[in-house]
Amino acid sequence: MRQSLIAAGMFLLTGGMVGCGTSSTQEKEDLIVVDVSKDYPKKELILQDLFDVEYIPLETTDEFVTLGWLQAIGKDVMIIRNMWAVDGDIFIYDRKGKAIRHINRKGQGNEEYAATSGVYLDDEKGEIFVGNRADGSVPVYDLYGNFKRRFKFNGDGFADFSAFYSLYDFDNEHFIVQDSNSGRTFNFTTKEEDLEPRNLFQLISKQDGSVSKEIEIPFEKKVSQVLFDEKGIGMVNNPCIVPYGDRWLLTEPSCDTVYTYSPADGLKPFIVRTPSIQSMSPEIFLFPGVVTDRYCFMQTVKKELNLAMMDTYYRLMRTDLVYDRETKEVSEYVLYNDDFTKEVPIANLVDEIFDLTVFNNDEIAFTWRINTPELVEAYQEGHLKGKLKEIAAGMHEEDNPVIMVAKYKR
Repeated sequence: MRQSLIAAGMFLLTGGMVGCGTSSTQEKEDLIVVDVSKDYPKKELILQDLFDVEYIPLETTDEFVTLGWLQAIGKDVMIIRNMWAVDGDIFIYDRKGKAIRHINRKGQGNEEYAATSGVYLDDEKGEIFVGNRADGSVPVYDLYGNFKRRFKFNGDGFADFSAFYSLYDFDNEHFIVQDSNSGRTFNFTTKEEDLEPRNLFQLISKQDGSVSKEIEIPFEKKVSQVLFDEKGIGMVNNPCIVPYGDRWLLTEPSCDTVYTYSPADGLKPFIVRTPSIQSMSPEIFLFPGVVTDRYCFMQTVKKELNLAMMDTYYRLMRTDLVYDRETKEVSEYVLYNDDFTKEVPIANLVDEIFDLTVFNNDEIAFTWRINTPELVEAYQEGHLKGKLKEIAAGMHEEDNPVIMVAKYKR
């Protein structure tokens, strides 16, 4: 059955790996409780009130032309690729946006890849892992593009690299990975779904792809995250792994609890959602995103089509929530960037394909890709100020994007 299931849309959408969570998390131990069925009051937030903001324009040259999908940030480098997997381009920039190296090992040989489904950085070892869509293998290169080794991931749910949605640098020897087939894949002809009650999260060896550990999160039964409707098909796409300081936020959509996980402490409850997902129809799922000392940003996804979004990646109804750890209140939020004099909201701080990368480490909360045509237009219309205005003044519409880095205030 597994071979007949189609990972609908996931081939293009393997998430970029952020750095290993090595900082100590300043975690407030109060359990967050969210009633996903309620309507909450609106709250406006200003980006600069919460974070220190840095703008990094990606240098544009004849060799470095990219749509700017950020895959990883290391101590000294940023890994960038294009939205589409077929070109094979991997761009390495320094932390100021200066172009360093353009790698393309696309081909049919043993040291090459046919198309990329994600590029992942082991910053300590200076290695990049490339998801190879053609055969599910993972070639490994150094930061100069020199081939080092190749392996396939082994174990239930990972025979095909398209099964990965999220792949993260857990420690020196392991990735932590999410099986994105589970609850989210189906046969287009028969509508048969992958609802096997297996564990969603595993620790995988970086050397040979073997399963070192399965992380067991209890649930009553696997809940489908696919909606079949006469107007179209919608599915939940949110990543279920979110980095969080020296641990990870793990969301099993069939469970009512979002856990933190670390080698030292194992699983600890972080968020409890009500009503139970097992009792809801239509189901409303809850996913965490950026976390600060005061706020936890979340998103609900309802198994109901958003007819205004049917031509996009996000077809289901989404609501952006924030939990205030001081007041213990939940609100629906809009986040504005104060460097735009015209109110320009940032879509959300949980899941926005191509644009948002969540880090939650000891330096960076998240990054956001700012499209150049939108930036140039805002400058021409007089809607920018500060450093962003200075950057936009020297840009042309065909230039590479700007990466906005939101850092925790010190």
